Amino acid sequence: MSKKINLALQIIPSVPSEQVYAVVDEAIAVIKASGLKYRVCPFETVMEGTYEELMEVVRQAQEVCFKAGASQLLVYVKMQIRKDSDVTMEEKTGKYDAAQ
Repeated sequence: MSKKINLALQIIPSVPSEQVYAVVDEAIAVIKASGLKYRVCPFETVMEGTYEELMEVVRQAQEVCFKAGASQLLVYVKMQIRKDSDVTMEEKTGKYDAAQ
């Protein structure tokens, strides 16, 4: 799968409530370090890349959450994939970004 897709990732770590954001920040750091296009939203982070690239980021994000102290994770993934063309964040939200 060489076409770009969109993937939304939400990770909810099982840690004391005062540690949740710190663990999630570790996952976001993995996403940022990937070099892929991404947007952090209040409930999930949306990324753009190939299926293989994005699934590797999902794997690494989970690992870093466990290393940061999570005993369990709830991981929610949503993807938009097209057979013959790329999927971009710009096509869905670009008109709203320009309005800000």
